[in-house]
Amino acid sequence: MVLRVATVDELQEVVDLVNVAFRGSEGWAVEFRVVDGPRITLAGLKADLEKKPEALQLVWRDEADDSLVGSMWVEPVGDGVWYLGLLCVRPDAQTRQLGRTLLAETEELMRTRGGRRVRITVMTVRDTLMAWYERRGYVRTGDIKPFPYGDTSVGIPLRDDLEFAVLEKEL
Repeated sequence: MVLRVATVDELQEVVDLVNVAFRGSEGWAVEFRVVDGPRITLAGLKADLEKKPEALQLVWRDEADDSLVGSMWVEPVGDGVWYLGLLCVRPDAQTRQLGRTLLAETEELMRTRGGRRVRITVMTVRDTLMAWYERRGYVRTGDIKPFPYGDTSVGIPLRDDLEFAVLEKEL
């Protein structure tokens, strides 16, 4: 697998992967029955990249057939801390334990760019996903961020108890 920064021409493919991985009906990490609608749009992703030029939209491709297997967003947020978000693996490839490899490679990329700590946010209702990150060394900080109710650019919440736990890991 090859991990690299996405090209502009790949962004629609990234959007499609993120939406099927987060909001589709297959895979163990979907937000099915929690949030409906697209997780991201092409216009939103392009706007975020323009607004945050230091951020990287990464893609992970299969060397054999060049298919997109995974992707994630990373950005430095200051003082050696990087934010990692939208980590996803194609649903039909999720049983091959590729997510942990993708996460490890992404952490190494952040480390080589001066990262000393990585921060993520996970919806508190997603116990299985939270446990997955904790098994990889992420620790809950105790900070909670509100779900952006009313912001349809991240989807339509199907529950009224959504919030995000902040987790961190030393690199």
